Amino acid sequence: MRAILQKRYGEPREVLELGEIGVPAVGATDVLVRVEATSVHADVWHAVVGRPILARAMGGWSRPRRPVPGTDLAGVVEAVGEGVTRFRPGDAVFGESDLTMGWRHGGTFAELAAVPEGALETKPETVSFEQAAAVATSGHIALLNTRGSAAVEPGHRVLVNGAGGALGSILVQLVHARGATVTAVDREDKLPMLRGLGADRVVDYRREDVTLGGGAYDLILDVVSTLTLKEAKRVLAPGGIYVRIGHDRYGAAGGPVLGTLPAFFGLVARSPFDRHLPKLGSAPRLSTPEILRELSALLEDGTLSPVIDRRYPLAEAGEAMSYLQAGGGPGRIVLLPQALVPGPGIRDTVECRGRPTGC
Repeated sequence: MRAILQKRYGEPREVLELGEIGVPAVGATDVLVRVEATSVHADVWHAVVGRPILARAMGGWSRPRRPVPGTDLAGVVEAVGEGVTRFRPGDAVFGESDLTMGWRHGGTFAELAAVPEGALETKPETVSFEQAAAVATSGHIALLNTRGSAAVEPGHRVLVNGAGGALGSILVQLVHARGATVTAVDREDKLPMLRGLGADRVVDYRREDVTLGGGAYDLILDVVSTLTLKEAKRVLAPGGIYVRIGHDRYGAAGGPVLGTLPAFFGLVARSPFDRHLPKLGSAPRLSTPEILRELSALLEDGTLSPVIDRRYPLAEAGEAMSYLQAGGGPGRIVLLPQALVPGPGIRDTVECRGRPTGC
């Protein structure tokens, strides 16, 4: 079968190549999926470039242990292991390639992928394969970061910093659906999409520093991690919470060995003593199957409508990842492993709640 193969760490265009590899083995509790779409996102980028270097502890120190990148997918079941009870050949499914989120290759940048049964959920008929492939990792992170002391309540004022990407656009929709007022911050070209997804106010960060504009936010979700806690406190309500999602802006922030992990864990250490930080253990731990069931329900009832920025054929995985690293456009970038004709990334006509972008 065709797959994207990687033998060493480095820049995506230099280390990713299309090749042939055997069909993956299907264990007793595995599902073999014909991959119709797989998404390109920050965790995959980390696993490809091997940065921060500490991340290689998950995927292999000198080179990736597994040759095929990718973690999120949507497709059709080809075969199932003898212990699988929930799926059968022909079922449309979506999910992640393993049950633990991490910076390592999961094998979805390929025509076929073997996935644990518990890492999959039935794809709602109301969404496309591309949309379903765009939601697993981003939706997982979004749900985990809006629970417990960071839970969104009706009437809350919420700021989403870095709202125009795949994760940010999902957060905007979740927060809006929960009855909060949403301020979305990103580049000017992404703001029309954010209005269409339910943002009450949009801010171009290049023209306005949102932390100097007054206001009293009950929750700040810092997707791109460009705010300091001190800056966030200028616009937080007395009981407001600041959540740093942990993005290192594709190696532009933090050191080469640890990245932004010291800053992230520094906030974790401070959280018991600072009222503006989420408290560890305040939210129930959810398993991957529980998260996927919740995401499936949100997709089916229309609460979530994942936005697709560009589609690329499998052969152009390196180009797709370089486009992501350069800043991309609004929403998620996806690869289409079954597309045989190479060509430049094709921009979708994105719809915002049934209306064309720019409305």
